Amino acid sequence: MKTLLQASLILGLAVPPAAAADLTVLTAGDQNMVDYINDYLGPLFEKENPGTTVRVVGTGPGDAGSQKIVERFDAQAKANVDKWDADVAVVHEKFAGPLVKDGYLESYRSKIPSGNMVTSEKAKMALGSNVEGYVMPMFSSQTAIAYNPALIPNPPKSYEELVAWAKDNPKQFGYNGIKGGASGVSFVMGWIYAFGDGDANKLMNGPFEEAETKKWDKAFASLKDFTTNATLTPGNAGTLDMLSRGEISMGPVWVDMFYSWQADGKLPPEMKLFLPAPGMPGQPMHYVIPTKSPNTELAEKFVALATSPKVQADGIVKRFNWYPGIDATFVQPELDKASWDKLFVDISPEDLATKAKPFPIAPYNSAILEAYEKNVAN
Repeated sequence: MKTLLQASLILGLAVPPAAAADLTVLTAGDQNMVDYINDYLGPLFEKENPGTTVRVVGTGPGDAGSQKIVERFDAQAKANVDKWDADVAVVHEKFAGPLVKDGYLESYRSKIPSGNMVTSEKAKMALGSNVEGYVMPMFSSQTAIAYNPALIPNPPKSYEELVAWAKDNPKQFGYNGIKGGASGVSFVMGWIYAFGDGDANKLMNGPFEEAETKKWDKAFASLKDFTTNATLTPGNAGTLDMLSRGEISMGPVWVDMFYSWQADGKLPPEMKLFLPAPGMPGQPMHYVIPTKSPNTELAEKFVALATSPKVQADGIVKRFNWYPGIDATFVQPELDKASWDKLFVDISPEDLATKAKPFPIAPYNSAILEAYEKNVAN
């Protein structure tokens, strides 16, 4: 226990020793992730498992929050702690692969009922790392193109058609480049998938080859021309704000932000979405179970509940406007028609299955961002 407390103090994330019936969940992400477990998922699990108490520790937003979880596991592994102080963790996609590689995670997906309901490739490969069996997606956050149907009754169906539309409608397409929000980054990655001369699947799954980075010159030249004719927005929220004011009529957004803005009355209700071929990236957050969880079977039951069709419908879709982590066809029977239509009327489960792409693996991702700065931003 002494080494465990030392590790906790080193990381500044003190978690008191758990009782036998306590289940401790570490979660990266914004405060809404902590609130979701405290206010909804935890009480539901406690009701179904009398005598159990769910405790959640938020480690902070963005990659830094997941990095703190990695550091916490590292510290306890190096201290040779028999049982770690976390039963379940929620981490960003890019951290799942390193956690698997370090041997910190249990392979549990095949042990829970919802394990066979996951069809997303992102539950198999996480930015080039094989994570199959070790992760269950909590949700999938997806980017798409928002547009005003009053101005665009027949939106483009592909990146190629989008280029032609933007040429005919100068400054009406807006995106934030690669600064201030990942919706613009996603659009750029989708552009390279669509127009790069290399192998898009290699960008998503690896391996990294320096020669592949030399195959984007024409794609970036065309993106520079496109961007000259577009409107640069100040960020994710900035794109939505300019759409709401009619300053642009089309732009890439995060789907959950789009629907949340509509629900709050900040975006006209008639605005719609489309996902252009060949697709745009999104990213999940994953439930993982450490190999030295004090309560492995209880942890598996927790993730099974969290990824069940009922909870995915009520908790993920209705509360957050996120796409479910499991295949949407399993969730549909648990949703009323209005909720289903709200999230899937514009972008169908089939669209998600064929056009929802992962981001490139880290070295390609960095190379694309550097090439954008060199060839487009300047």
